[in-house]
Amino acid sequence: MPRPFVAYLRVYEPLSELDAPLAAKVRKALETGPMPRAEVGDRERELWLRSQLRKKLLPGESFDVMTISPAEVPTSDTARVGPGPLVCPLDLRARSAAALVGFLASSQPILQDAALDVAPETVRSRASAVMAELAAGAVHVISTTWTVPLPWFALVDPAQRRVVLASAQDDPERQVSWRVAMADARRRIARALKVVKASLGDEGPAKVLADTGRWLEHFHPLSAVELDYGGLVQLLNDKDLLEDTSAVDVNAIVDALETGDAEEVALRYETLREFWSELARRERHG
Repeated sequence: MPRPFVAYLRVYEPLSELDAPLAAKVRKALETGPMPRAEVGDRERELWLRSQLRKKLLPGESFDVMTISPAEVPTSDTARVGPGPLVCPLDLRARSAAALVGFLASSQPILQDAALDVAPETVRSRASAVMAELAAGAVHVISTTWTVPLPWFALVDPAQRRVVLASAQDDPERQVSWRVAMADARRRIARALKVVKASLGDEGPAKVLADTGRWLEHFHPLSAVELDYGGLVQLLNDKDLLEDTSAVDVNAIVDALETGDAEEVALRYETLREFWSELARRERHG
């Protein structure tokens, strides 16, 4: 079975900077070892399916953590991360609660009646209670299916891309990711937001940038941010992965918007559209 076709934006905070209750939970989880990157998608799917088979509204209290070392995070001359270890609680229960709140806010009552076996008010109350337990007021992981929101690429340095090819497209070690110091991520997103708002207005890409920037503000300034294609690498062959210029193109669009180069913006956007439209077609047609 393939891994879920999910991409991730993660925050890894210094363990030493977490508040006491969360730090205790993280240390306990680390006694059995951190969650390997290659197993994250399968683990989250397993926990979600278990909850549905038991007819539970939300997954159980399982607490999993990913870790990286500060040495694995590229930094600019003005940014640093650490001390290590840097930890990322996967927050699956809280992420599921947030997804339910979003579902209630965006879906029609007839769909809610079909999907849920309890009243929307009960769902909202339970989900809000779970989200209120978050120490930082925000989950450490946000995810998307079948694609990567293009504004996310503005957070990263295109030159810092990490590509690991494997013998098969479904090999769990296969990956594409970027890591960036929190200070650098905030600086880059603030600049992109300013440029995009001035050129394109407050909606669309600007809203994604603003929402992502607010999310990053919840975490310690010596944290690290990771953009990970996750299971999407199963949908792309080696040539596509190696020739993918999405981060380069998005950052070039920001530069071109700042200088008013409409032709460059159009050229880069067309490259992005061609690359990501293939995944959109696969989502629609299975």
